[in-house]
Amino acid sequence: MTSDLFAKTLLFLNQFLYLYPVCMSLVWIVGGVIFYFRRERTPIMDIDEYPFFSILIPCHNEANHLKTTANYLLALDYPFYEIIFVDDGSTDNTKAVIKELCQNHDQIRGVYMMENQGKANALNAAALVSKGEFLMTIDADAILEPQALKAVAWHFIKYPRVGAVTGNPRVLNRTSLLAKIQVGEFATIIGLIKRTQRILGKLFTVSGVVAAFRKTALYSVGFWDADMLTEDIDITWQLEKRFWDVRYEPNCVCWILVPETIRGLWRQRLRWAMGGIEVILKHIDVWKDWRQRRLYPLYLEFILSVFWVYTFWFIMFLWGMQEAFGWVLPMKLLPFFPPRWAGLLLACLCLMQFAVSLLIEHRYEKMMIRYLFWVIWYPFAYWLLNALTQLVGLPLVLLRLKKSDRLATWKSPDRGLIGGR
Repeated sequence: MTSDLFAKTLLFLNQFLYLYPVCMSLVWIVGGVIFYFRRERTPIMDIDEYPFFSILIPCHNEANHLKTTANYLLALDYPFYEIIFVDDGSTDNTKAVIKELCQNHDQIRGVYMMENQGKANALNAAALVSKGEFLMTIDADAILEPQALKAVAWHFIKYPRVGAVTGNPRVLNRTSLLAKIQVGEFATIIGLIKRTQRILGKLFTVSGVVAAFRKTALYSVGFWDADMLTEDIDITWQLEKRFWDVRYEPNCVCWILVPETIRGLWRQRLRWAMGGIEVILKHIDVWKDWRQRRLYPLYLEFILSVFWVYTFWFIMFLWGMQEAFGWVLPMKLLPFFPPRWAGLLLACLCLMQFAVSLLIEHRYEKMMIRYLFWVIWYPFAYWLLNALTQLVGLPLVLLRLKKSDRLATWKSPDRGLIGGR
């Protein structure tokens, strides 16, 4: 590479490093506001007849959470539903707790797997024995709001092409800095992105912790794949490739426990990063079919986000060599702190994005704006950690694809310090 070409490449990468997040932040702000005014201000739509739902809860070493989860599920404001717990080869007391719940409540059923076969296999087993045409999947520690089923039911009844509806996860444990930052992250990053993607027509993924499905749609794609690290991303792409509509319903509120240790957070985000890359590689065939063109923006945005991560670490490396060893580069790389005009612009846009999304989320939590102080630490903590997981995730996925036995088993995640609402 000639010095002139290297200089142009370095200039392009340096500009891309700042302009990409600026552009995406503007897209998310505009998309979130449009979604709010067009689809979110109206109340939950009434329907004449409520369909039967089967609520599927895969469990692996979740004995401490099952009774609380079951009590909230039994109190849902919905007339017709069943609850199916799946013990996926747990080594604790999960199986006994499920049996006790089944004995005490006719509405609860249990499925017991002898070995840990992974979350996807657990969901497949529960789906096969379920009675309902419509399924709601939640994590074993999740707490559904009473109106959650009503919030998603009308999508399926009014629109036959709806194959899945993802809900609105809210952080329950808020006793540490890491958890408080995640409160803002789920509201200002994840929620705003899903609103924008819904306006554009396609979602990158349903939420693994709370999502509803039409069983016919799942059958058409062969249900969940057992070899994928993130079955929620994969099932979303499978449904959308078969032209099923996947929607986001913020009124389907589900309270979740998030990791509150660096180790637990790293494991979770690394799995997310690897799962996203794995799904993108698996579904590269969308480019062969013009009918899949509405998935192209999602695909390109993910590729650009991964490219941005590698650009960031490459520029960081060059800057470090410049400062530490006096490397002579075609252009002077400035330190990231304190931020210059580009950094200040990005910081202002981040604050605007956080403020807009927290105002939108105000209808679900009246005091959400107080978490603005905590979410401003997102770029310094979570953003850096997510960039590291993307950096590590790509080579790990490429190594995993070479393995013949790729069954995606799971472990009970870090639930944080158990707290109240």
